[in-house]
Amino acid sequence: MKNSNLYKGSLVTILLKLLNEHDKMYGYEITQRVFEITNGELKLTEGALYPALHKLEDQDLVEVEIVKIGKRIRKYYRLTEAGTKETVKKLAELESYMKNMRALINPKFREKLH
Repeated sequence: MKNSNLYKGSLVTILLKLLNEHDKMYGYEITQRVFEITNGELKLTEGALYPALHKLEDQDLVEVEIVKIGKRIRKYYRLTEAGTKETVKKLAELESYMKNMRALINPKFREKLH
């Protein structure tokens, strides 16, 4: 991932948000969507994506559907009910973080917090 230190902490939130917007997605589709949304600024690698998806699956936030397409097998990921609830929580946490960061780096935003 480009600028990986800044994005690492947000990867789970990014994945949850994308899966919340779409019924189901497969890995390559997720990487391409992130790339498109960020105009090429963020490139998710398989090495970052799949461990995060497996962790979400282990936490029962994501479920996997295996579909055979011709001779290929594709894994689709979708949110569970718990995953949908976690998405709301993670997005609220991220919004609070971004608000605080804006206040820290820009005095104009600091005034709006009070």
